[in-house]
Amino acid sequence: MMTGSIQHSLDAAARLHQAGRLAEAEAAYRTILASQPDHPHALHLLGTLAYQTGRLAPAADLFLRAAATHPDPADCHGNRGVALAGLGRLEEAVAAYRQALAQRPRFPEALNNLGSALQQSGRPEQAIECYEHALAVRPDYPEAHNNLGNALREQTHTEAAIAAYRQALRLRPRYAEAWNNLGSALAEYGSNDEAIAACARALELRPAFPEALNNLANALKKQGRLDEAIAACRRAIALQPALADAWTNLGNALQRQGHFEDSIFAYRRAIALRPDSAIAHVCLGLALLLKGEFPEGWREFEWRWRTAEFRTRRRHFTQPLWDGGDLQGKRILLHAEGGLGDAIQFVRYLPAVAARGGRIVLEATPQLRRLFAALPHVQQFVPAREPLPDFDVHCPLMSLPLVLNTTLATVPAPLPYLSPDPELAARWRSRMPAECTVFKVGLVWAGRAYPDPGRSIEPELLVLLRQLSGTWMCSLQRYESPMAQIAAPPGMGLVDWTAELPDLADTAALISELDLVITVDTVIAHLAGAMGKRVWVLLQFAPDWRWLLDRQDCPWYPTMRLFRQPSMGEWESAVREVARELESLVGSVAREVKTS
Repeated sequence: MMTGSIQHSLDAAARLHQAGRLAEAEAAYRTILASQPDHPHALHLLGTLAYQTGRLAPAADLFLRAAATHPDPADCHGNRGVALAGLGRLEEAVAAYRQALAQRPRFPEALNNLGSALQQSGRPEQAIECYEHALAVRPDYPEAHNNLGNALREQTHTEAAIAAYRQALRLRPRYAEAWNNLGSALAEYGSNDEAIAACARALELRPAFPEALNNLANALKKQGRLDEAIAACRRAIALQPALADAWTNLGNALQRQGHFEDSIFAYRRAIALRPDSAIAHVCLGLALLLKGEFPEGWREFEWRWRTAEFRTRRRHFTQPLWDGGDLQGKRILLHAEGGLGDAIQFVRYLPAVAARGGRIVLEATPQLRRLFAALPHVQQFVPAREPLPDFDVHCPLMSLPLVLNTTLATVPAPLPYLSPDPELAARWRSRMPAECTVFKVGLVWAGRAYPDPGRSIEPELLVLLRQLSGTWMCSLQRYESPMAQIAAPPGMGLVDWTAELPDLADTAALISELDLVITVDTVIAHLAGAMGKRVWVLLQFAPDWRWLLDRQDCPWYPTMRLFRQPSMGEWESAVREVARELESLVGSVAREVKTS
């Protein structure tokens, strides 16, 4: 076939291709290649056709052959990268994109696609660099802005991600994928009304969009609109039964409603669909722990290190993770990973670690320095983010129950395992009412984020407790809220010394001089429980895993009593029950004093 006739045939084949007559176009390309096997344009176009018809491996091979003789091989290498990425051969895709960029450094599509491959292979920082390079070449590239937003979110830079999505939408207002991603990021940022609006816009543009339905469900769930969230999850699953994230989200909403068995089924379904879904494993683990199924629950909870939230907290040491074996005098670093309450709950395991021969270095937030530094078995306390001494092995505090094979029957609960400084305690004692008939109570009514419908009581309900005679009450509120003032209602007469509590050591000293602590689910519950003080905890209807289900006692803290909402959001009944029990307790104590 002469050169002119080959070009004529190639043009004709390309017209068939553009018209959608793919079988005829393929036959025409193959006729050309039978005459000239290395024709670069025929190879490239046949590779494009193979990709369009889902034959990714042949497409990758054709693009590679085309690149060998093509006068401008950058597109061939770039398209080969797309085919390889579709096959999941990400490292080969990265290499192909780099070959394209070696030929054409200012190639925005290759830069964007390279960023996507790097992100999928767990290198979000490098991906961000690629997207930013692509946008430097082509600022009006909506896909690159959208992808940049995804990578920024993976690095927990949510605010910057939102800005990137908004830029993509300024360039392409009908970009359904960017609206969906914006909705998801806004929900993470706490802007749930805007998140719902963004997901709704994505669904206007693409009604059969299961991912947008799933993100809509997440935002609705955060607003407490659980029935609507469940309905949105079920619609997403109906459209795409294999959408693991929707099953996980469904499980979360069902659990909030108290449908615990159904939530576990949903989590297991998500894991069956996507075995590497870290968030589904963690949610399953927490649900199992809530039911008291500790062995499997601890194993599933270890997946937390693969979630976006915990990846940034993970410590990368050259020393090995402790497996629970004999330490034989080795120095072990135990490091806190969660909140203050988590650290207090799990330092109970220090004696068990020491019993295996470990010399313990304990790392935790500076707020716990004075409280933890005097613990038995702690050779050295290191405030978080300060240089660490030499050590042989390490373990996160919240992994100790798994390492030490904790079951519901073997929860270590020696009390007290935290004690106040005697001098600090004496200082607070001198300021307390001297009358022995006065029953001294500390109150906490708000969680870390206020208002928080899950963990915060409306302050007006506290009046139900103040109606009791013979009690003296003080606030312990300071540590669980970032807000400077969360005022109790007028007439409560609460003594408030929280401004004089620089850390939890002073708080512990104050608590030691009280007869009772009444608190919502906060660090104060853990602190009073670890001290062996009488503590009553008010819990939401679907509680945190550590409080288990349907019981008034707590295996973690034997001196604790649990008061549960009878239905979601119904605090008044729980507070009234506390008030009745407090009246009974104060009366009993008064009678004991009178007869003694």
